[in-house]
Amino acid sequence: MAHVDDEIASQPECWQRALDLTPKQLPEPGERVAVVGCGTSLYIAQAYAALRESLGLGETDAFAASEFPTARRYDRVVALTRSGTTTEVLDALARTRGTETVAITADPSTPVGEAARHVVALEFADEESVVQTRFATTALVLLRAHLGAVPSDLPEQASRALTAALPEGALGAGQFTFLGTGWTCGVAQEAALKVREASSSWTESYPAMEYRHGPISVSGPGSVVWFLGVPPAGLVPQIERTGARVSVSDLDPLADLIRAQRLAVRLAVGRGLDPDRPRHLTRSIVLDGS
Repeated sequence: MAHVDDEIASQPECWQRALDLTPKQLPEPGERVAVVGCGTSLYIAQAYAALRESLGLGETDAFAASEFPTARRYDRVVALTRSGTTTEVLDALARTRGTETVAITADPSTPVGEAARHVVALEFADEESVVQTRFATTALVLLRAHLGAVPSDLPEQASRALTAALPEGALGAGQFTFLGTGWTCGVAQEAALKVREASSSWTESYPAMEYRHGPISVSGPGSVVWFLGVPPAGLVPQIERTGARVSVSDLDPLADLIRAQRLAVRLAVGRGLDPDRPRHLTRSIVLDGS
């Protein structure tokens, strides 16, 4: 088995451990907050930012760390970084100049431990695989819990997702589109990235209603369109008319992401790829400046 198999399977336990934490360094209601990350961490940042703002808890922006606007003022900057060594994240923290900063990381002994004023350590969710699964989802569980936006049975839903059937026809599909609304747009982005990087599949992701404005043209027999959350009224029948398979689950969208992670691994193995080590990727991106 690949490391990622074990890491995916450990998510119910990791999520429960995150729910038992009560970090005091996270944003308080009313604060103006920026959340930064790269790759998977960016999409988790987007999900958190949209959810926090939708709950009326304060203006919240998410940025790719390399695009963090240094002239904009925030009460707090939250950095998501599994490795704690990502160049763009460290640079963004260095540019905050006096702003309260907090890093959520799997390894507080890395440079991010010095770059951020506060650190929330999730060592128990660290991973050996290049592909992020449990660290990212555990970080979002922690952040959702701080917002009071976690179903009481979320770890149990994660367990169900480990054995739930994959969408019909998914293992033979040639194209995947993941759709979300509100905070689940970030989850859809992450689902698409997971399947793309692990299995080299053709994947896309969009806000659900934007999908109808052009992207639906690529759907057809051999496609899977996967909703992370409740589909907008009337959209599923339109998709079905293209011949694409549609996936809608009653699981919490974050738990449903586990099914997408499992699909990514199954597709990778079926294509003779190593799901732990996708092509051209490394566990951390450290730039030498040359």
